[in-house]
Amino acid sequence: MSEAIRREEREEAEQSEDTPEGAHIMTGTGAVARAVRDIGVDVVSAYPITPQTEIVEDIAEYVETDALDAQFSRVESEHSALATVMGASQANARTFTATASQGLLYMSEMVWWTAGARLPVVMAVANRALGPAWNIWGSHTDALSQRDSGWVQTFAANVQEAYDLTLVAYRIAEDHDVMLPGMVNLDGFTLAHTMQPLTAVDPDDIQTYLGDIDVPHKIDMESPRGYGAMAGGADFWRFRKKMMDAMDRVPAVAERAFEEFAELTGREYSLVHEYRTDDADVVLVGLGTLTREAEVAADVLREEHGVKAGVVRPLLYTPFPDEAFRAAVGDAEKVVVLDRATSFGRGGIVTRDVRLALDRPVAGVLAGIGGQNVDYNDVVRIALEAEPGETQWFGGDIE
Repeated sequence: MSEAIRREEREEAEQSEDTPEGAHIMTGTGAVARAVRDIGVDVVSAYPITPQTEIVEDIAEYVETDALDAQFSRVESEHSALATVMGASQANARTFTATASQGLLYMSEMVWWTAGARLPVVMAVANRALGPAWNIWGSHTDALSQRDSGWVQTFAANVQEAYDLTLVAYRIAEDHDVMLPGMVNLDGFTLAHTMQPLTAVDPDDIQTYLGDIDVPHKIDMESPRGYGAMAGGADFWRFRKKMMDAMDRVPAVAERAFEEFAELTGREYSLVHEYRTDDADVVLVGLGTLTREAEVAADVLREEHGVKAGVVRPLLYTPFPDEAFRAAVGDAEKVVVLDRATSFGRGGIVTRDVRLALDRPVAGVLAGIGGQNVDYNDVVRIALEAEPGETQWFGGDIE
């Protein structure tokens, strides 16, 4: 889609009576790029890959038109893109990159290095299936393949969240109790390329919210030090223990970040989003846009089937917010996980984490893999038929 057509469609939508006053109409990719602009990051580096490309295209335009005063570094690969912003972050710059799917796998070495170096880089991932076969549509296996790398992961379900969670990602990552990189996930195409209303935050207010970046171990010419040196077992153990301690502090830091964000904008977020869970006997669990269909399904289950259903959606996924999640699920008799990430031999990745958090059988359903369409009617059927304790697949004829 050309920029001229996208701009024309946005202008028409913004003039609609259904659009809130002061809101802009943007795609998920546009929302992330707008957040990067409004934050005023210092260094951006990325390599194009579908469905992420429009994020960095928009950022490049902001830089070209002086809407963003940043160094935009064009590189030959995703590996180099993350290496570039890692180095810039080491020099105390506020940095950003974006990728998807195979690009994230190509980055994988630097994903682990960035976390191990305790650098608050923020990256957006427009979630896409991993090959083979080649598939450009949505799944969560790309991001969740890096679940244990030390990045703080959040998942957006709409355009406003894609913008807001990008801001919050910097607030969490740069907190001295954390100092770990942040990954903001948005579903490829179903969110990345969907236009919805977006209310932006004034850049001055964002500066107040984030403050100045201060990497404690930044490069200092007056106090030289070594980086990336060889470490023996005792030092290596200590580094990993400190990373684990920092990750354990993330839920509390995230809650503070959400509270401060609500004071700034009036928009309230929590570690897990709940929908009609107070009296739910059946709880549907998932990440991202599929849970929007699940919310409609919960209404249908209540109104047409007499089933008290609700939805629990973690916004913070890594680290998994065990306590908040258990509180949200409550005493529901049946928990059904809509999983878009496979762990071969184990079922679904999200299902495994949910079982670990709840310590009881849940129904894991692999649905929406590779962008396969799943609507609320499908979710109703899944909720009624799924049985706890086994992995099930939703889709067409396996043959």
